[in-house]
Amino acid sequence: MEHLFSMRHKGINQSKYLVVCLIAIATFCLTACTSTLMQSNANQTPQIVDALLSDPKTFNPVLTSDAVSSAVSSLMFDGLITLNPITGETEPALAESWTISDDDLEIIFTLRKGLKWSDGEPLTADDVVFTFNELYLNDDIPYNGRATLRVGESNEFLKVEKIDDLQIKFILPEPFAPFFSTIGKSILPQHILKPTVEQKDGGGRPLLFSTWGVDTPPNKIVGSSAYKMQEYANAQRIIFTANPYYWKKGKNNQELPKVKRIVWQIVESTDTAFLQFRSGGLDSLGVNPEFFSLLKKEEDRGNFTIYNGGAAYGTTYITFNLNQGKRNGKPLVDPVKSQWFNDVRFRQAIAYSINRQNINNNIYRGLGKLQNSPISIQSPFYDDSLSGYDYDLDKAKALFKEAGFSYNNQQQLIDKNGKRVAFTLNTNAGNKIREAMGSQIKEDLKKVGIQVNFKPLAFNLLGDLLDNSLDWDCILLGLTGGNEPNNGANVWYPDGDLHMFNQSQPGIEGRKVADWEEEIGDLFIKAARELDEAKRKAIYAEVQALISEKVPFIYLVNPLSLGAVRNDIQTIEYSALGGAFWNLEELTITEH
Repeated sequence: MEHLFSMRHKGINQSKYLVVCLIAIATFCLTACTSTLMQSNANQTPQIVDALLSDPKTFNPVLTSDAVSSAVSSLMFDGLITLNPITGETEPALAESWTISDDDLEIIFTLRKGLKWSDGEPLTADDVVFTFNELYLNDDIPYNGRATLRVGESNEFLKVEKIDDLQIKFILPEPFAPFFSTIGKSILPQHILKPTVEQKDGGGRPLLFSTWGVDTPPNKIVGSSAYKMQEYANAQRIIFTANPYYWKKGKNNQELPKVKRIVWQIVESTDTAFLQFRSGGLDSLGVNPEFFSLLKKEEDRGNFTIYNGGAAYGTTYITFNLNQGKRNGKPLVDPVKSQWFNDVRFRQAIAYSINRQNINNNIYRGLGKLQNSPISIQSPFYDDSLSGYDYDLDKAKALFKEAGFSYNNQQQLIDKNGKRVAFTLNTNAGNKIREAMGSQIKEDLKKVGIQVNFKPLAFNLLGDLLDNSLDWDCILLGLTGGNEPNNGANVWYPDGDLHMFNQSQPGIEGRKVADWEEEIGDLFIKAARELDEAKRKAIYAEVQALISEKVPFIYLVNPLSLGAVRNDIQTIEYSALGGAFWNLEELTITEH
């Protein structure tokens, strides 16, 4: 559930393993004492109250690597453009317009006149150029989204130049269709942050590394979006108030945002959140399958509406470690297992052995969609003609046999050398849905004679396996998604940071990249160059068919995007991509 983090949608990026493992942020609760406080304040200033399951790690958008920090940044910083999650269209934000050269290699953005930061200082082209050239494209700054600014086969970065105070030119090495889906990043204030880039600490690192940490007084954080931070109390709450210099105006030049105060409580229990929402302490709740039936019966009494945005964006899957390389002479994967995992017939047989419909029925209570592709179901590039791998034990066993496997007297699956097929399946501990999925997959594969050691791990341990040791067999994870498939290209480039099933790292000897891996990477480059949308769709259809055939990921089930919102919050336009609050600045609260 990603309800809160859709309060503002500013582009979909896939930061490394934040994307993979932190879709654990849901909603929301209030303690009795803070509820009383919020109700008291609500009598003075209309507000919306939600909550987070953990504290942010930073208030610096450049250094953000967790979903909570990203959510905080989204309320305070705007980009040149934004994406309307209802229409899927790119819309102006800080930039009022743009022009594209005839050769599609230069895009000139024109900023709105009179833009100001929340401290009243002018926001100009200098801020845009500084943000890209000295922050996002600076090798000394560990910005997670830098890879999305690389273009084409050359992997070159785009270039950013100032024309005048209101105009900025972006220069591309080749036509790049996903340009507008990658360029809507937060613009940051040069007058505040430039000194922190130029000055170094005792260790030779830019002072930016210690700028806008969570100990920063909220009034020192200068943004451009609808809200500014008023208060942060560790393990308690974050309070936002309206930015008096916000650039956007409503109908008849009305001042925005209409709701002047946003409160996010920091809590730790989704179960308590459910109870608090039912008792009226919260204004919204991401609805999980476990609670849907009861909440649906209470809509009228509780004065709320449950919105259904269709299949949630993103994917959930299992993947095998296909890396055949060695480190210090030792294979990364047991050679016996590696031989199994790298046989496409084995992976296809595993896919047929998993009862995805049961996952939907039993774990998602029927409130999900079977996923067959790396591209989100609601993306215009999703190929709905893909049949995927429906549960079929006969097909599974036939494929195992074709690949040289057989059964012993105990009906255990063994390979051609008599070795029993057994492997470890990991996922991130604490994610109830994934833990339930892993348990079912273990039981499903037991029916075809496979022994699965299902072992959920703490996030930091799982991340170490993926990023460092590469010592894992099979992992159950998820990736976020959006309408633009190229935002996931880093998963499919053979040397991409998220090419987790066959990760490239310094010091690995003998890593092998299959022809189909190279082909998928080439198709992503080809699709990014193609500006005709129909032709792009055809290329991505090839990508999806190839991935479905080679099964580097076995896709499972995606939940429906469900959110409950109090009826006194008006002008809700709910979508899976934007949630309930993507147009937060335009929402109103009716009088009781």
